[in-house]
Amino acid sequence: MVRKIGVLTSGGDAPGMNAAIRSVTRIALNNGVEVVGVYNGYRGLLEESFVPMTRSDVSDILDRGGTKLGSARLPEFKKGEIQDTCIRNLNRAGIDALVVIGGDGSYRGALALTQKGINCIGLPGTIDNDIPGTDFTIGFDTALRTCVENVDKLRDTSSSHHRCSIVEVMGNRCGDLALYTAICCGAEMVISPETGYDELEVIERLRYLGDAVKKNHAIVIISEKICDVDALAKKVSQQTEFSGRATVLGHIQRGGSPTASDRMLASRMGEKAVDLLMEGIGGHCVGIIDNEITSMPIQEALERPRKSRKHLYRLFDRLV
Repeated sequence: MVRKIGVLTSGGDAPGMNAAIRSVTRIALNNGVEVVGVYNGYRGLLEESFVPMTRSDVSDILDRGGTKLGSARLPEFKKGEIQDTCIRNLNRAGIDALVVIGGDGSYRGALALTQKGINCIGLPGTIDNDIPGTDFTIGFDTALRTCVENVDKLRDTSSSHHRCSIVEVMGNRCGDLALYTAICCGAEMVISPETGYDELEVIERLRYLGDAVKKNHAIVIISEKICDVDALAKKVSQQTEFSGRATVLGHIQRGGSPTASDRMLASRMGEKAVDLLMEGIGGHCVGIIDNEITSMPIQEALERPRKSRKHLYRLFDRLV
């Protein structure tokens, strides 16, 4: 029987994490289960940074970005002896189960704790949308909104100065943020891990747009970690009709009040997490597939390929 549930956020922060914390806390309390917040992710388990959570503790956090509980990385959590210490700390605090909100690394930690006797449920919290087992992650929609708003503003100045704006967005080896931004903003090109990167092809395409199509501006959306966007912008200036300008949106994508979509997603996923723990289920992660809240074993989710976006890349090509 579950009497006390812990909740933590791990890895990079994402808008909507607070909504998930609120959902887990209130759903559990309404089921007569105590809730304990764990500060600073898995490091909080090691350092026993525990605080009881009440309804009022999660009031007025639904619309806040970031995470009330903080986050920190703990690479040494992979070690069995560190996990054992965390298990002892959880047992000493009377915490029967745990909800972990984060990325795939956080999922692996949740699976390890489940295998050692503490049922854990993972919720996908990351702006990158790079977690298998779910169509969308908590925070992706808000980050997309931020990207679209900023690219729209760049287009205004690009069209005034015959520029090519090369905009780098986050994604961590996943091209979803770049792809969705490119479609929503009417970009001329999208470069992602899924498309691959051919510098000569990029330059030739921009030459065609400037010389043959006579466009007065161009927008190129590129995922992080693919190339040096400043160097690419210089080559665009030197080899095409456009004046190349690079913009790295950076961590601004992580911030801001979560969208209504992310608040709903986080609330629904938090409810599902508590329901699973109340049923005695651990080692699962929650996702949304075809707009239905689902769950599956974490190991199965980690072994799944991410959902293909080929149809959306095809759509982008047809819209250009």
